[in-house]
Amino acid sequence: MNVSFFTMRNVAPSLSRIIRTAALLCMSLLAAPGSYAQDAAPSPPPVSAPAAAVPASASASPAISHEPQPVDSIAVVVNNEVITRQEVMERLATVESRMTAQGVALPPRTQLIPQLLERMIVEHAQVQLAKEDGIKVDDAMLDKAIERIAEQNKMTMPQFRAQLVKEGLAFPAFREQIRNEILMQRVREREVDNKIQISDSEIDNYLAAQAKEGPQKEEFDVAQILVRVPDNPTPEQLAERRQRAEQIYQQVRTGGDFGKIAATYSDSSDAMTGGDLGWRTADRLPQLFADTVAKMKAGETAPIVRSANGFHILRLVDRRTTGGAAAVTPGAIQQTHARHILIKVTQVVTAAEAKRKLLELKQRLENHAATFEELAKLYSNDGSASKGGDLGWIYPGDTVPEFERAMNDLKVGEISDPIESPFGFHLIQVLERKSDEMSQDRLRTAARTAIRERKLEEATNEWQRQLRDQAYVEYRLDQN
Repeated sequence: MNVSFFTMRNVAPSLSRIIRTAALLCMSLLAAPGSYAQDAAPSPPPVSAPAAAVPASASASPAISHEPQPVDSIAVVVNNEVITRQEVMERLATVESRMTAQGVALPPRTQLIPQLLERMIVEHAQVQLAKEDGIKVDDAMLDKAIERIAEQNKMTMPQFRAQLVKEGLAFPAFREQIRNEILMQRVREREVDNKIQISDSEIDNYLAAQAKEGPQKEEFDVAQILVRVPDNPTPEQLAERRQRAEQIYQQVRTGGDFGKIAATYSDSSDAMTGGDLGWRTADRLPQLFADTVAKMKAGETAPIVRSANGFHILRLVDRRTTGGAAAVTPGAIQQTHARHILIKVTQVVTAAEAKRKLLELKQRLENHAATFEELAKLYSNDGSASKGGDLGWIYPGDTVPEFERAMNDLKVGEISDPIESPFGFHLIQVLERKSDEMSQDRLRTAARTAIRERKLEEATNEWQRQLRDQAYVEYRLDQN
């Protein structure tokens, strides 16, 4: 089976995927710095600074000064390195642009900047740990990674460098961002991925649950707000964190914008997207989340739930039942031989432009002006482009739900309209279908992968929390 990483669901992120994701984020990373604007803010709940491992001698909260500041002043000290004010402003411009594009209401900068600093602190701590562990990304490896990024963007290196300049990104800074992305991925693999254990009994229980559920799968669109709790909290810390969660929960319950509140107060890495986790089946949610949302109606917000990471406020945005992602169960399984053309949405290519381009390509196919294989090789941003977009034989559950639903609705030979997935927009064509018995080995492998995916997210969050709590952090924004 040759399933592209752009449509794979039940696998850990590959290095190339991380690199490509980093490339899209970095295209606008160094937008022109702005100023710390004095925004009018709604009255927030009287919450205290985020729980952090800050020495008594350090400044306890990131107070923001609105006086003119030198662009190279220190914002935060993280262990033995610094985050500069200019770095903060560059990242802030990117985050605000992305949130606006996603329709997430922007909180005041006085609230957004501390949230952003937390993300940057965790990133710096991960890169530092990678270096301490002896993980290195040499220049030759980095050059090859950047060459692959250029190829995925259908550009030569001179064209790619010119595009970076156009987007306001200095090439040396871009190189270092990609180096850091690779370092973070590798240290996560060493510290988290390789330590996940899955027992035979867990696989047996998973398969039994899937068999009971049957072919119909329910999907949940979930958003969350997390109030993080430090390792081994004191009763006072636990009470303070609980009170903070209660205050935020009341804001949500009284009609506050969930996305804006998440961006303002959530300690989760998805805060900048309004806490939205996107559509997931229950087996792709943490068990605590799956158990909670299973009892909820669309639009409801659950009472606060506690995990090892802290207190969660969960909202079920919507739920739906689909037959598109079949359960991992024994018996005859339909396989689909498909191919696709993927156009990614980037800072350069908007969603509207991607859809328009694919509609043009579909028209050319219908007019027999070109073959699917030719157009895939020319235009697809997927790794399958060199094979004419051919994904080989696909089992249920191999692809993201959006792709699988659209594929399953097609007749053999039919070409879809542009279909949106987390990776961009696709034209999909089904070449043939067949039924086959899923072997016990493959069945158990698929179950192991699904369990691993669920555990990986929870383990990564726990590891990042511990790393943050162990870091020396000193805020300097109010001292410059």
